[in-house]
Amino acid sequence: MQKSIYIFFTACLALLSNSIEVNAQQNMTLNEAIKTALKNSYDIQLVENSLAIAKNNNDLGVAGALPTVAASANNNKSLTTIEQKFADPARNTTKTGVDGNTLSGGLTASILIFNGYRIMAFKDRLAMIEKQNGFLLQSQMQNTTAQVMQQYYNVVRQQAYLKTIEKSIEASQQRLDIVKTRQQIGVANQTDILQSNIDLNALQQGKQNQLLIIAQAKTDLARTINNKEDISSSLIINDTIQIDTKLNFDKGENSIAMGVINNPQLAALSTQVKINQQLEKETKALMYPTLRASTGYNVSSSSSAAGFSLLNENYGPFVGVNLSIPLYGGGAAKKNIANAKLNSQNADLQAQSLSKDIYTNAYKTFDAYKNSIEQLPIESENYGMAQSLLQLVMQKYQLGQATMVDVKQAQQSFENAGFRLVSLRYTAKVAEIELKRLSNQLTF
Repeated sequence: MQKSIYIFFTACLALLSNSIEVNAQQNMTLNEAIKTALKNSYDIQLVENSLAIAKNNNDLGVAGALPTVAASANNNKSLTTIEQKFADPARNTTKTGVDGNTLSGGLTASILIFNGYRIMAFKDRLAMIEKQNGFLLQSQMQNTTAQVMQQYYNVVRQQAYLKTIEKSIEASQQRLDIVKTRQQIGVANQTDILQSNIDLNALQQGKQNQLLIIAQAKTDLARTINNKEDISSSLIINDTIQIDTKLNFDKGENSIAMGVINNPQLAALSTQVKINQQLEKETKALMYPTLRASTGYNVSSSSSAAGFSLLNENYGPFVGVNLSIPLYGGGAAKKNIANAKLNSQNADLQAQSLSKDIYTNAYKTFDAYKNSIEQLPIESENYGMAQSLLQLVMQKYQLGQATMVDVKQAQQSFENAGFRLVSLRYTAKVAEIELKRLSNQLTF
């Protein structure tokens, strides 16, 4: 009875252990990785904060178009000496330590009526800054998405390398088993045993190195998606590299060349040109008169224990207009206008330079993408033939119709073909991701 209970609890503990291990592992798809990265990325959060600041600043009040209202109050106590002399000496007064009090307050409202349309230019500039930050956020999201996709597919690539190594290990293990069987019947020597073991151990070591590379690739991915927990050791990715082979450079609405025009980084820099042009208008406005209207209500009360006036109070509303005309400022305004024009020209030159750089990069990347796509059928055929060759040589080796050298050469051909095929697929996928990023067509 006790033995049965022991077996029962042992089985329960084993099932619980397996359940915990499965739950500890985390399967992750590409969509999940990208969504997590877009949610947790520090870079995106920084740009989002900049956009929020730009939205807050895009306001008529910040631009100076709304009235300003201010209240003021002042109360002064004084202790003075008074000396008064009159034509009649009998009225002369001299007192020390005379108490005095002055109380004043007011409410003032003012509004800018005209300042050379500087307010309008300022408001337009604030709106463009908000728009520019929107483009920068879009650009950062595209960059983060591209980075996650590249690292995700790098894990897939490294895992595919591991599968090739494992298949080669299976062939080496089969070869070792055949050699051991031959040795038992006296048709194989110790040299073949040692060589087979050495080759198998080398592949096992290569497998361990590849597992380390995979672990590091997962760590890079986990860091990029900025998961709140360390999931790199338990991350499971079961995926293959699927390539969009229908990209074209200059044909159709979704072509790369047309998409480059909508590149958010380029749009942000083009907006900077418009921002600088608004700064030109603001600088020119400094040479125009400024007209401001104000109104309010003032209260003043002054009292003294001695002197000509013991109490003086006045209060009431007021209204006024202030006109300021710049006549001469040492020529600084003209120089500031000239500098503003140069800044606009510089921003335009930077936009043109970036446009050419993006277009050139897209063109070169498309060449690499097209070249990889064209090579894939041939490389896939080579891999299939290398796999068939290895199987055939292993059959011949088992029948004694092939040598160990033939087996090693077939294994090497199989490994090289597998590595080349996976590398080519990854290269094509990275080029595809970069082309879609540059043309603002990156989706998931």
